[in-house]
Amino acid sequence: MYRLDDYDYVLPEELIAQKQVALRDRSRLMRLCRRTGAVHHHRFDDIADLLAPGDVLVLNNTRVVPGRLLGRKETGGKVEVLILDYAQGAARGVFTCMLKASKRPRTGSRLHFERGLTAEVVAVNDQTATLSFSGAADFEQTLDAIGHMPLPPYIRREDGAADRDTYQTVYATQKGAIAAPTAGLHFTRPLLDRLTERGIRTVQLTLHVGYGTFVPVRCDDIRQHRMHSEWFTLPPETAAAINAAKQQGHRVVAVGTTCVRTLEFCATAQGTVTPRSGACDLYIYPGYHFKLVDAMITNFHLPKSTLLMLVSAFAGRERILRAYGEAVKERYRFFSYGDGMIIIDDHR
Repeated sequence: MYRLDDYDYVLPEELIAQKQVALRDRSRLMRLCRRTGAVHHHRFDDIADLLAPGDVLVLNNTRVVPGRLLGRKETGGKVEVLILDYAQGAARGVFTCMLKASKRPRTGSRLHFERGLTAEVVAVNDQTATLSFSGAADFEQTLDAIGHMPLPPYIRREDGAADRDTYQTVYATQKGAIAAPTAGLHFTRPLLDRLTERGIRTVQLTLHVGYGTFVPVRCDDIRQHRMHSEWFTLPPETAAAINAAKQQGHRVVAVGTTCVRTLEFCATAQGTVTPRSGACDLYIYPGYHFKLVDAMITNFHLPKSTLLMLVSAFAGRERILRAYGEAVKERYRFFSYGDGMIIIDDHR
């Protein structure tokens, strides 16, 4: 249960989705019964019939920043920059970044981008660098104009204009993520309205998906892995709605592993949640006792990833791997632009 190889599975490369389906909510949806492991097949917009009036659906409203920049060093060599902490550094224009270059820039050197944007290398660390940007009258507008969407490396193409829309949830408002909370990509405004009409309440929190989403687990014993922290905000109105639902016997349904981690990080031993902001570094793997979340909507995750470990903790490793085997057999689409899964028990 704690060996990294216990979370491996065989995935044909052609099942890795390279773009979103034409209609977000027409993707496929696997329903996995958390208690029995039974698997059922649906379309994503069936979700309104799988939830019950009184359930609270928790959404992550983070917005992906086009923070991948292509530029040149003072020597003329190419450099690629990925801004990791946009929300924390936007006020000063100073960010922690990942750099890709044939030779790493030195402290004090300058990088040059389109539209007069420049960056001074303030510090260089093992895996990241601190950059101070200047030269643009409006940094946010310049970034929107010349930045690229940071698509995951398993999407084997350059980002295009469509990704500016398709790699955002329809409710994304809080800029700061370097990857989308992909379980939410399936929702449309009409589907959210339908959920409201059914008596299912939607509430929001923010967790800015960060660098840790790309970091592979390198420990043979998964318990030795350490999560990178990500900035979150759980508003008072969201906490109040969740606590009221729990008190009334309704379910809390987390949309995505980011919401699961945030809610469990803020949960009390009594099964309530407290509003707060800060850095979340909660690492969930089998053996974890869930205090708050009753059901979750998620995508299909990479082999040997912390996300696969999280869903295994929630539903059981063997059940998850059997469900993934069924998904491969039924030709589901995997990863960020892929199909969805809901892990839930039958209506109570």
